[in-house]
Amino acid sequence: MSIDRRSFAEKATLAKELAESVADRIRAAIAERGTAAIAVSGGSTPGKFFNALGKTKDIEWDKVIVTLVDERWVDETSDRSNALLVNEKMLQGPAAVARFFPLYSGGDEPTDAAVAKTNTLMASLPKPFAAVILGMGNDGHTASFFPGGDTLDEALSAQGPTLAIRAPGAGEPRITFTLPRLLETDGLYLHIEGEEKAAVLEQALGEGPVADMPIRAVLRSDAPVTVYWCP
Repeated sequence: MSIDRRSFAEKATLAKELAESVADRIRAAIAERGTAAIAVSGGSTPGKFFNALGKTKDIEWDKVIVTLVDERWVDETSDRSNALLVNEKMLQGPAAVARFFPLYSGGDEPTDAAVAKTNTLMASLPKPFAAVILGMGNDGHTASFFPGGDTLDEALSAQGPTLAIRAPGAGEPRITFTLPRLLETDGLYLHIEGEEKAAVLEQALGEGPVADMPIRAVLRSDAPVTVYWCP
């Protein structure tokens, strides 16, 4: 377990500092490999970070691929879509020329055929990711690694790259990158905000089974994790 914890007084400052760190990762990946891929999280937390990163001008955005660590199985026009959030908040201005690889591949359910279509696209992503930015729920989930998920064990161990998962706390069926694929990254970040999330993190860092708080699988991995937190 290797965790670097960084705390900020304001959300705007956190967003700026996280965007600068991820931008550095992107530039380094492009310099080394000619292209860069990042995987980001949805939800209400990352909006300011998306705005800050998308406005970064000194990135060769035409060499960047953006995808999601997980997605609800809904069309991109749905207000429940993480892809909609990324397109509206990040892929504007300088970042508008970046490519976006969606996890949702159509239909009402993440059937084997639909997930196979997604995996064909995701297999073309450059390795490793330049950066993976995770969030965390109050139940200790991250990506779509939910307590009680029907494919949780596989999601935490399989090479993937993605698979479907359903869980009591997940709402819609979801598709998620597997943990081994997300750990293939130059930089792994956990972005959380609020005192409640800080308390959840402290609990996750303690003893207890991964199945109860799947974020523990990330925190207990060999990959260094940088935590960005503000009240």
